[in-house]
Amino acid sequence: MEFFVILVMILFGAVVGSFLNVVILRLPVEDASIVFPGSHCPVCKTDIRWYDNIPIISYCLIRGKCRNCNTSISSQYPLVEMCMALLTVALYARFGVSFDFLYYFVFAASLLVIIFIDIHHQIIPDVISLPGIVLGACGSFFCTYLTWQESIIGILAGGGALYLIAFCYYAITRRDGMGGGDIKLLAMIGAFLGWPCLLYVMFFSSLTGSIVGIATMINKNKDTRLKIPFGPFLSLGGLSYLFFKPQIIHWWYVYIEMMAR
Repeated sequence: MEFFVILVMILFGAVVGSFLNVVILRLPVEDASIVFPGSHCPVCKTDIRWYDNIPIISYCLIRGKCRNCNTSISSQYPLVEMCMALLTVALYARFGVSFDFLYYFVFAASLLVIIFIDIHHQIIPDVISLPGIVLGACGSFFCTYLTWQESIIGILAGGGALYLIAFCYYAITRRDGMGGGDIKLLAMIGAFLGWPCLLYVMFFSSLTGSIVGIATMINKNKDTRLKIPFGPFLSLGGLSYLFFKPQIIHWWYVYIEMMAR
């Protein structure tokens, strides 16, 4: 029975991941609909048949190429579907079938979309983050993972902290170092995870972002003005806190005790 439930979760996550691919592709395009037209090849515009649109499986069967024009299809499609399938199973293992599962399913799906859109376009759509803040706050009244007080404070502290950092950076350098989208994203993460997550998420995203940024500059021989999207690192920080909160808190206290000696 448990195996059957996990299989259903994998299939459900992969199907939702297939829809998220459409959102990632079309949402940044002005006046584009995420519903119409149906799935089609971006090059020859041929409609994709249903048997060529089965998440993950179809990509493997057609060897990552359009059946009509033989154009290569981005590996991002099965990657997003696989990531959403794994996240769905992880959420089920964490929360079971419950309100918390649905609440954080929406949260995880939103972050996955934000990661890929920010990588490609260096934007975080307000149409995701702003409703996400409201949904996170409203859902906190029914969620067992956090309290509504933690959620409200998380919104204020999350958005306020990054706004203060961005303001200070601009005051010193006269350059924009962080976009408004990042500020709204951290407010959304605070809404879903509560204020206790913020210190870790900011530390995780700053550390990983710095490592990737330095490695990219060295590899491409770019100067220090190279722009690295920060949204993916904030999102990964939020997801890692969601699934590994007990371990993170444990090692945080271990670190504090070591520093106090």
